[in-house]
Amino acid sequence: MLRIVLGAQLRRLREARHITLERAGHTIRASHSKVSRMELGRVSFRLRDVADLLTLYGVTDEAERASLLGLVERANQPGWWHNYSDVLPSWFETYVGLEESASVIRNYEVQFVPGLLQSEDYARAVVRLGFPDAPEQEVARRVRLRMARQRLLHAPDPVHLWAVLDEAVLRRPLGGPEVMRGQIDRILRAVELPNVTVQIAPFSIGGHAAAGGPFSLLRFAQPDLPDIVYLEQLTSAVYLEKREEVERYLEVMERLCLAAEPASETPAILTRIRDEL
Repeated sequence: MLRIVLGAQLRRLREARHITLERAGHTIRASHSKVSRMELGRVSFRLRDVADLLTLYGVTDEAERASLLGLVERANQPGWWHNYSDVLPSWFETYVGLEESASVIRNYEVQFVPGLLQSEDYARAVVRLGFPDAPEQEVARRVRLRMARQRLLHAPDPVHLWAVLDEAVLRRPLGGPEVMRGQIDRILRAVELPNVTVQIAPFSIGGHAAAGGPFSLLRFAQPDLPDIVYLEQLTSAVYLEKREEVERYLEVMERLCLAAEPASETPAILTRIRDEL
């Protein structure tokens, strides 16, 4: 995320001077496509390259240069989740980084409880479902990664999680009734937090706008970062950031929230379903 912020700042500086990508690339002895990737935050930055670009863009103030060059060093530092690279595919590593930087995360789920709300036993059942042949050590590391992600909900400036769960998520006793009851208790504790909102979309509403499947919307406090839609697939993921695409998903999310039961009813619904398991 810091790379995206830095890249956006470099793009604004370049465009303010009406300098082409080709000229910027020539300055750092690279192609115009590399400069484009830098501005999109899709590659790491070399301190020398950024320093040369700042000179080209007329940034001579020492304090401003120091601030931007300091951002380079921070952007190149690996996040805590890199310690789990052995069980973290690259396409999901991107999401964990986005999740870590988001101010608001909105989920719609039709099969599983969102990872940020999963109990340890439920998470283990989900991992075993996806990786039935994995050794116990690998399963344990995948579960620890999922639990580590949940620290976001309890941080000093926590992310606001707003999840809409299809009733099927709660009726499917993944891991068995006892595990599912424990999972529902986990959600009941989570909704007591001021930064967690959960709504239930009951079977009674029939079809709805999100018939295409689950998705996540991530919003960031930094003005340079666009909202992003995350669509997870079996072995990959899709990230959407074009304004028209994001607005379409935002519209669907708003319609889902209107169709679902109000958040004030969530504890009663969860308790009833738990008692029926």
